[in-house]
Amino acid sequence: MNVTRGFTGRPRAHLPGLPPGQYDAGDDWPVLSAEVTPELAPTDWTFRVDGLVERPRTWDWEQAHALPASAYEGDIHCVTGWSKFGVRFGGVSLDAFLDVVRPHRSATHAVAYSHTGYTSSLPLADVTGGRAWIAWEYGGEPLAPEHGGPARLLVPHLYFWKSAKWVAGLRLLDHDEPGFWEQNGYHTRGNPWREQRYSGD
Repeated sequence: MNVTRGFTGRPRAHLPGLPPGQYDAGDDWPVLSAEVTPELAPTDWTFRVDGLVERPRTWDWEQAHALPASAYEGDIHCVTGWSKFGVRFGGVSLDAFLDVVRPHRSATHAVAYSHTGYTSSLPLADVTGGRAWIAWEYGGEPLAPEHGGPARLLVPHLYFWKSAKWVAGLRLLDHDEPGFWEQNGYHTRGNPWREQRYSGD
């Protein structure tokens, strides 16, 4: 794992809206990655949704930006202990992509995968109904490569390892298929408010 300052944490503060075991990172946004940051230009970026869908589809950068814009304003939480309050991401709701491909009724889970090969598993209910985005802006600026730019998955109500950086696609399944960190002992869901950090939590 590539780690920057902030990974080891700092004294915990008990603030309203702060999940148990977390601290307020303030202006910091530690860079935590399982892989080396790729050199991926927006013109080379694509996003595909396939698996248990009626119409598998791949979008390029321009096609994805043609979908209705959507933004998330709120908080994010990392399994390593930091939280950031009042962040703003811009992009497109994942629902807009799923409306095009039409998931089968049998679809219950999704595997998000990156252009680097990283994977993250998610219940489908956690990425539908306005709960997930494909984000390419942060604070009104293009998302920095070290934070997943040109585009990342954003699932802010779960620990941030679920929000795959440099996202390349989503594969819908009728079963759970553990991703990178889930295969390495992390929780299958990752709810910060229940401290679902590791398998068995």
